[in-house]
Amino acid sequence: MTRSTLGVLIGLALGFAFAFGDFGQMLIVALFAVLGFVVAKILDGDLDLSHYVSDRRSSR
Repeated sequence: MTRSTLGVLIGLALGFAFAFGDFGQMLIVALFAVLGFVVAKILDGDLDLSHYVSDRRSSR
C-alpha cells in the first residue's frame, strides 16, 4: 500500500470520526481525504513545496 493510499484512508477515517451524517458533513470527509492525500504526496516526495516556503533567516 502506498503512502498516498494510506493517507486517503486515514483522511477518510478521520473525516468519518468527525462528521457522520448528511451531505454537508460528507463534504468534511472529502476535505479530510484530500488533506490526507496531499500530506502523503509531500511525504513521498512527489509534491515539492520548497518553492512556496522560503528560508526566512536573516543574516545579522
